[in-house]
Amino acid sequence: MKLNVAKEVARLQKMTCGELRDQFATVTGETTNAKNRKWLVRRIVWRMQANVEGGLSADAINRIRELAHGADLRVTSPPTRRLSNDAAKRTRVLPTGVQSSATPLPGTLITRVYKGRQIRVRVTTGGFEFEGELFRSLSAVAKHITGSHWSGNRFFKLDQQESK
Repeated sequence: MKLNVAKEVARLQKMTCGELRDQFATVTGETTNAKNRKWLVRRIVWRMQANVEGGLSADAINRIRELAHGADLRVTSPPTRRLSNDAAKRTRVLPTGVQSSATPLPGTLITRVYKGRQIRVRVTTGGFEFEGELFRSLSAVAKHITGSHWSGNRFFKLDQQESK
């Protein structure tokens, strides 16, 4: 019997995350708390394929064990690092003159000439306003203007450093 992977992926992608976790438990015999749908679908389909067509060969499993045997594997998570009580007193914040965020400050007007047309975008606290419409990102504005995906910073030439 051959597994139709495309059909199974399509079926799994229609499931909720809870249903995928149930399917994962059914197929693998293990439970999971994972909420990453893409990971769950991949693991379920891989296990279904392994069940139908056979998993790793005995030689491959032995080689994996051989390689892992000498590895320094962490079995517990690292301890959380605690700061000393006087850490706040000993820490200084120095101005660098460089804006830390790639997003311009609210109120900034970004302009660009595109195909002979003056483009004006105002940065707001809720996103980017262009022709009375609010967009979540500069990339969304650029896509609206050009019809194709652009990096917003690249389209508006914000990623180019001005030499002084």
